[in-house]
Amino acid sequence: MPVLLQSPPVQLSLLAAFLYAAGALIIKRSAELGVGVWRTAFVANLLCALLFLPLLALGGEVHAGLWWQPMLTGACFVAGQWLTFIAFERGDVSVATPVLGIKILLVAVLVTAIGGERLPPRIWAAAGLATLGIALLNRRPAAGVPHDIGRTVLTAGAAATVFAVFDVLVQLWAPRWGIGRFLPLSLGCAGLMSFALVPRFRAPLSAIDRRAWPWLIGGALLIGVQSVIFVSTIARWGQAATSNVVYSSRGLWTIVLVWLAGGLLASREQAAGRLLVWRLAGAALMMSAVALVAA
Repeated sequence: MPVLLQSPPVQLSLLAAFLYAAGALIIKRSAELGVGVWRTAFVANLLCALLFLPLLALGGEVHAGLWWQPMLTGACFVAGQWLTFIAFERGDVSVATPVLGIKILLVAVLVTAIGGERLPPRIWAAAGLATLGIALLNRRPAAGVPHDIGRTVLTAGAAATVFAVFDVLVQLWAPRWGIGRFLPLSLGCAGLMSFALVPRFRAPLSAIDRRAWPWLIGGALLIGVQSVIFVSTIARWGQAATSNVVYSSRGLWTIVLVWLAGGLLASREQAAGRLLVWRLAGAALMMSAVALVAA
């Protein structure tokens, strides 16, 4: 794929997807040690905000009259995460994850409707394939009727929408401010807003098992680094729709890493039987979507 090798947005989105998958598996290990989703979100957001600070060296302009733009963008980041955790906490993950996958299509719609960008047919086709691939990759064995399916679909759909808006706002507004101003301000706002998660802690941070801290910090750092890479890619080159198609391969990377390191991470997610067939089908769709983007 010579074009793939010459496309920074595709390369960087693939790297971000891989780092996200690795970070998510490491954080899941901390969850098994009792950290909890809200304390995890708080720590991850603060580390993420700190990791964006070095971008200040890239420079840019501060537009005091447009102060609301980085604040709104940061709020979208936190709101998307909050809605995602609500969907996972109160609903069924096997329903929420495929619904979150519609973000790919939503970004394509929003960059067309709001940004005025005209996407080629292959990007629309790739977005559709990637969305279906996510649904198959996250298929779970049947275990009765999913819990509170209506609320799960509603909150996961809202999370996908808010995250899609976040990506599009970065693409539209970052060029005027400059990467070195817009992104640190936006994620800095997100870090400050994350203190609203503290009342949801089931116990203070000091109560976290010391065995969990290396997993929590390590996973949060990887997720923070991939956030810097992915969001900066959209801010620098635009192409939010294309980047999201490639970035959706994180589901495929997760399965590969579970295969390779599931024992080391004490993962219980190894697939077998009919479930493996569905995941292989999802992987094929994901690879087809990335190939379309890179064509």
